[in-house]
Amino acid sequence: MVEPVEIRRIVLLRHGVTGWNADGRYQGQTDIELAETGHQQAKAAARALGTTFAVTRLVSSDLMRARQTAAYVAEETGLEAAYDPRLREVCAGEAEGMNRAEIYERFGEMPASWEPYGGESWPMVAARFSGALHDVAETVAPGETVVVVAHGGAIRQGLAAFLGWDPSVVTTLAPLTNCAWIELTARESAHGLIPSAPWRLATYGMGTPIS
Repeated sequence: MVEPVEIRRIVLLRHGVTGWNADGRYQGQTDIELAETGHQQAKAAARALGTTFAVTRLVSSDLMRARQTAAYVAEETGLEAAYDPRLREVCAGEAEGMNRAEIYERFGEMPASWEPYGGESWPMVAARFSGALHDVAETVAPGETVVVVAHGGAIRQGLAAFLGWDPSVVTTLAPLTNCAWIELTARESAHGLIPSAPWRLATYGMGTPIS
């Protein structure tokens, strides 16, 4: 008789909307607070996650928009968030605060990397974010669910690196809407037939509407 398999789970949650999100401005690591709609989104997402999963741990980027989103998850689950700066959004350097039209006017293109302009490259973001995810994954026990609150661009880059995908795969992933989430799962067999199954993408872009 095969014994039941316990699932290990990581949920990657994007923060709620900010005023700069609504205006189409690149935030990067500028510390912007949630807009009122963002608070509503975060509250609804926290309720949905608390109802769907038995959340056992909460980790967040230390930027304000993520911290505020995580606070709703903490309130819903009774957990206290731990903060990790490796989960921050890409630093866009000189482009932070600009919209797309202003970026094209300033740089003549949409730069493939912000590193020449005082920011980061996407490989840099992928490396630090996936490192944070690996640290979380190593401590997720069977049956546990950890919610990680972070940022759209960093989540996609870090997800691909964490799962061992080619970086080009990121371009095939739709951008996450504010307060949408991704579910990663790993299964372990009590018999050791699959002693350490790889982490897998279970759901992508899940969310809940606000009333």
